[in-house]
Amino acid sequence: MTTMTTTSPPPTRFREAEARGRRLGRPLRAVAAIQEVDEALMTTIGERLTARDELGAELAHAMRLRVGSPGRVTHADLRTALHDGIDAVAEPAPALVEFLAHVSAVPDWVDWDLLHEGGEVFNRFGQNAADVLTQLSLVGGYRFGGPTDLLVATGGLTGGSTRRRLAETQKWATTLSERDALRPGGEAWRLTLHVRAMHALVNASFEPRWATERWGLPINRTDLAATLGLFDAVTLLGVRGLGVPVSRRDSQAAMHLWKYVGWLLGVDDDWLVDSERERHRINYHLLLAQSDVSEAGPRLAGAVVGAQVERHYDHLPALRRRFERERLLSMLTVFLGPQSMRELGLPVRPPWAFAYVVPLNVLRYRSVGRTPWGRRHLDRWGRRVSASVLRSYYGDDVEQHLGPLGTG
Repeated sequence: MTTMTTTSPPPTRFREAEARGRRLGRPLRAVAAIQEVDEALMTTIGERLTARDELGAELAHAMRLRVGSPGRVTHADLRTALHDGIDAVAEPAPALVEFLAHVSAVPDWVDWDLLHEGGEVFNRFGQNAADVLTQLSLVGGYRFGGPTDLLVATGGLTGGSTRRRLAETQKWATTLSERDALRPGGEAWRLTLHVRAMHALVNASFEPRWATERWGLPINRTDLAATLGLFDAVTLLGVRGLGVPVSRRDSQAAMHLWKYVGWLLGVDDDWLVDSERERHRINYHLLLAQSDVSEAGPRLAGAVVGAQVERHYDHLPALRRRFERERLLSMLTVFLGPQSMRELGLPVRPPWAFAYVVPLNVLRYRSVGRTPWGRRHLDRWGRRVSASVLRSYYGDDVEQHLGPLGTG
């Protein structure tokens, strides 16, 4: 469990563009049936913009100690502990012992059957999940300053690294649907905790020179919760917009999956929720807390669009790359709206992609997918899509990254 340790005032970006947030959050306000702003929640959001993941911070501090310093943790120590357990590390440092003990103690509320079902739900979403994660969760998040400026500062999603980072994100999301991959020691568990450790290291590296009074801590607990919200409920909302039916049971299972992922990442317990409606309520208030788009947003959005022409395809590669770029712009125009497209410096396109994706999904899920054979077909299709998307990003290096995905 994380603990509050900050008494700092919120950064100046807090509620800086609240009117814009209200406009962007109209769909969330409707689906969550929000009548008025919860000012207590807004206060907490403001406070946690200057609060860090303290467990991760202790680990990062130990990893940044000089060679030979007592209590130092190496990257090799962390990898070994995540893969083989703490007993496999010779004389493990206290920070690593504490970190592994915490993340290995599965919360009592975790239901492994329901969590596995949530992975199956996301796998059946197939290309739709990949589209929403890129368009709403990733590019949609570039409409606000703060985290975007950190991404530019770290080089995380600009220049030649964009395609690799997109591939890594897709790979991580794909492993979450693998059975038992989130159990302690599993691949998704290891990747998620690697992300948490890297977040903490970035925070420790940039905090001394970051404009904290402007943006809050580089990686803070409010932005971490906002990121989780972009992956769970926003994805469910997005695939519904693409014509994919999501039952109450599907929603419950998917939210449970991401609740545990959020716990592993260090999201505060009171922001780990079971229902879409509650997540939409929190997300709406997080929107109200945001600033306007910064100059980092267009750079990042342009890099993601540009990465589409670097992807690898076996057949008609030049034509396929152009198609994927135009398809992305078409879907972004619908998901984000023309005004957001202009703010991100992206060209507006007609909604031609929705014109074929939605009817295809209606046929795929509401007709074929209603039969046992159809559900098995969707399961296989989802795995093929995951493998195909990863191949398009990794290219010739795909085999060393795909692992069991290549056998689907």
